[in-house]
Amino acid sequence: MRAFTSETSKVVAVPGVNCDTDQIIPGRFLKADRAQGYGQFLFHDIRRNERGELDPAFPLNKPGADSATILLVEDNFGCGSSREGAVYALVDHGIRALIAPSFGDIFYNNALKNGVVPVRLPVALCDALAEHLAEFPEAQVTVDLEKSEVVLPANLGTHPVSIDPFAREGILRGLDEIEMTFTYAEQIQAFEQARIASHPWLGR
Repeated sequence: MRAFTSETSKVVAVPGVNCDTDQIIPGRFLKADRAQGYGQFLFHDIRRNERGELDPAFPLNKPGADSATILLVEDNFGCGSSREGAVYALVDHGIRALIAPSFGDIFYNNALKNGVVPVRLPVALCDALAEHLAEFPEAQVTVDLEKSEVVLPANLGTHPVSIDPFAREGILRGLDEIEMTFTYAEQIQAFEQARIASHPWLGR
């Protein structure tokens, strides 16, 4: 996992309420070797036309869109199946943060486990940001995990980012759950020794 402290980027708005994990990465690509990168499959079917060609009208296909590391998506993003490959596709494409009114629960937790910061903002604020980006596509947003805030362009303000403290610490340090557990190795060992001392039969 790459450590995430603060990310400033232009933002690409990807439309679609209830965009499920099969739209983020179609299931037929999950057998592919991830070493080759899942980013090439991100939004594979919905960003192409009926001939299988990239649709120039799709936001991520527009010039300069690939440089964005933050996406603005719509309500209930990542719903549907629990496939972690949906997050892999975003990570491998270079996405570091997502802004939406809400996320699918399993997707939300998978994002945190892979270092993608999901930012929940009210629908009205997301709509206002989308309108601003339509007029000013180069506008930038900063997601600052150290300060637990997101800074929006123009007069849209600064807003708190709230995620689970354990997940936040892991993302800030670039450690997954197993690596985070290892950081408590001394405390775990001390607990085990004290437990065996008070319950000697456990050590037999």
